[in-house]
Amino acid sequence: MSTLHRTPLYTLWQQRGAKFVPFAGYEMPVQFDMGIKREHEHTRSQCGLFDVSHMGQMLIRGSRPAHALERVSPIDAVGIAPGRQRYGLFTSSTGGIHDDFMAVNAGDHLYLVVNAACRASDAALLRSGLGEEGELEVIEDRALLALQGPMAREVMRRLCPEAADLTFMQHGRFDVMGHELWISCSGYTGEDGFELSIPAQGAMAIAEWLLDQEEVAPIGLGARDSLRLEAGLCLYGHDMDKETTPVEASLGWAIGKARRRGGEREGGFPGADVILTQQNDQDTECVRAGLKANGRAPVREGAKLYDMKGDPVGEVTSGTFGPSVGAPVAMGYIKREYHELGQTLQAEVRGRRLDMTITPMPFVTPRHYRG
Repeated sequence: MSTLHRTPLYTLWQQRGAKFVPFAGYEMPVQFDMGIKREHEHTRSQCGLFDVSHMGQMLIRGSRPAHALERVSPIDAVGIAPGRQRYGLFTSSTGGIHDDFMAVNAGDHLYLVVNAACRASDAALLRSGLGEEGELEVIEDRALLALQGPMAREVMRRLCPEAADLTFMQHGRFDVMGHELWISCSGYTGEDGFELSIPAQGAMAIAEWLLDQEEVAPIGLGARDSLRLEAGLCLYGHDMDKETTPVEASLGWAIGKARRRGGEREGGFPGADVILTQQNDQDTECVRAGLKANGRAPVREGAKLYDMKGDPVGEVTSGTFGPSVGAPVAMGYIKREYHELGQTLQAEVRGRRLDMTITPMPFVTPRHYRG
């Protein structure tokens, strides 16, 4: 444990009774005294505060930072309006997903948030791939908090009234308690909420202020995982990786229209030939799908999937009991010919075959505020 990094809020979580686990090179809170199920339910009903300071924060500057980003990603970065945010993917020469990220048009630069486990490899990819039009700066002195839940906007209105007016995927810069906060209206739960990038020296004061609000409770990685799964959101390294293409992962929508076949900036990103051919022909062996169990037993990652004749058809990549759904939920990869909504498959769990139904995702209705 001594080799693990700690976020600027580690001491605060210790004081709040967190149970820590190693995650992506950091010592992170997995749960608090409330427990994972109640933390999940609290976020859905009120407001949860998540420490996501382990995520990578980066800036791309230069003469044409958006064009530079498009050299390594199928995102339509040029089309991001000032003050807006967009989901993107880094792709490999073979069409696989190197990582996923959020990108903000901050005016004269782009602000990126990438996955914790990929931050070093993402930085290397960007340094080698941006070309002369973009210059990378890795941020090391800012914390990142996520405020999520139906009461998040009311809490934000007390902390920073101007930020409370942000709509889904909008971003702004605000002075709060003498610190410049970079606030995005987004998250990883399916709920309305915000992500707050805070100078490290101000993170403790702002986190303590938020936790003093009666609606807000600290939430660990355990509930973060069940919340994002109910919201149908992928976890890198589980539901997608370098062996998975965006089309297989059902993330073709993340390829900007301008970058697709016939678009004004068609291709020009790693793996474009593979990815655009798959997207055009819908020609992949497997596709990511949602699954809901008919019983109560959770179906975990790695469970094999079979058709009703007993033939193997896929594998679960994420699975848990969904407290808000009231049933086990999962996602996984299924042979395309078996991917039909409402179809029943069977998952192998401890030597038993459990019925699961192919279900649309997300499993819960998103509650993002769009104005």
